Amino acid sequence: MKVCERTRGPIAAVLHSGLLRAGRGPEAVKEAIETAGSIETSFLERGLVAIATVSQVAPLLGFLGTVSGMISAFAAIAAAEQVSAKVVASGIQEALITTAAGLIIAIPASLGHSFFVSRIDRFVLEMEEASAELVNELIELGVTK
Repeated sequence: MKVCERTRGPIAAVLHSGLLRAGRGPEAVKEAIETAGSIETSFLERGLVAIATVSQVAPLLGFLGTVSGMISAFAAIAAAEQVSAKVVASGIQEALITTAAGLIIAIPASLGHSFFVSRIDRFVLEMEEASAELVNELIELGVTK
């Protein structure tokens, strides 16, 4: 109990919650661990929605800029009596810049999201393994009813 109280992190918090209920039987320990695990997992996932949103919206904004640039390019073509590369270049440039900007934002955000999801999954697995070991040890030691 004292080690869990001194140790920061989701695994220690989950084990501490289970140890608090050790005298009430294995089912109470499991229930406390599951509840604490859900809370800790939610705490770990708190920023993921924002990262996922950025990684999904950034390419859409880039695509919107692409469409806007192409509209400008076609409007310039329609207004010109003679079509030259200079007439459409600014619209195409706008389209490519916004597409690149959207991808420059989305790619690292997507990689970051995947990285954090994998780290959280690893923590959850470690919490489950440690919890199962705790319950088994408490049963073997006869600490639980």
